[in-house]
Amino acid sequence: MFFSVRTFSPALLGLALLAAPAFTSCVTARKYDDLSARQKADADGKAAAERQLQGTTAQLQKATDELAQLRLTQKRLVTDSTETGNAYRKTRMLYNDLNTSYDKLLKNSDRELANKSSDYNKVAQDLARREAELGALDQRLQKSKADNDRLADDLKTREARLAELTKALADKDKAVADLKARVSKALLSFNSADLQVKLKDGKVYVSLSEQLLFKSGSTRVDPKGQEALKQLAAVLQEQQDVNVVVEGHTDNVPIRTGTAGMSDNWDLSALRATEIARLLTTAGVAPARVTASGRGQYVPVAPNDSPQNKAMNRRTEIILTPKLNELFQILDGNSAAPAGK
Repeated sequence: MFFSVRTFSPALLGLALLAAPAFTSCVTARKYDDLSARQKADADGKAAAERQLQGTTAQLQKATDELAQLRLTQKRLVTDSTETGNAYRKTRMLYNDLNTSYDKLLKNSDRELANKSSDYNKVAQDLARREAELGALDQRLQKSKADNDRLADDLKTREARLAELTKALADKDKAVADLKARVSKALLSFNSADLQVKLKDGKVYVSLSEQLLFKSGSTRVDPKGQEALKQLAAVLQEQQDVNVVVEGHTDNVPIRTGTAGMSDNWDLSALRATEIARLLTTAGVAPARVTASGRGQYVPVAPNDSPQNKAMNRRTEIILTPKLNELFQILDGNSAAPAGK
């Protein structure tokens, strides 16, 4: 009875091979070789089957992993599909709301258009009115600009005249100061109690006391007074642009009754001023430059309450005033000033 070699395990097959010599009489060499070949073929088949099993196992594991991944993907897609559906429904609701709003706008468009047209007409009218106002304002602006230019030119002219006037005043003040200095120097030898030179209101005042010029109640100038007037006349001859005003002053004591040619202190002051004016012109001062004026007792320099104050009031003032022709020309716009002013 024979068994197939494929039914034996490798261990039994080995035992059989070891026992082969004992059975040489029963098994031929050819069959042995045949069994060995089958054994090798079975081993190779087993190895191939094992390799195939390993490959199949690996493919199964890969397929299992891919299946798990597909399930995750499916789950994510389901979630995304749900969210997409929700978003779609919200979008659809918004779309419906927009359609409703659009329909309302369409229904109200005519009324709104009419209102807008009315507003446009109002705006157009307002714009036209404002353009008219703007035109009027522009005309006023142009007129104001012309007035401003004219005023600017006038201001420049006035500034130029002011500069001229300022210079002329400065020159006049300098001339008056120089005149005072010359007069003071010429009359330096006379007693200051009898003769004073001072500046007042832009003029030079030469005040001469009665004691220097006249005896009480007289209109004739004493020799010492005549000498003072000659020296003053010498200075005035060098100052041709100076006008001379001679003012006679008295105290409040009435003149003696019966004084020849005089009724009161006004007569006395006028006659004394005239006599001094005559002496100045005799000494060389042009008569046209000299004015004689009697002021009487009405312009005192001190109260007539004491002999000393009364003596101060009995005086003659010679007022020297530079001619202001240049100043008048500037003030009159370069027109000629009256002569003697």
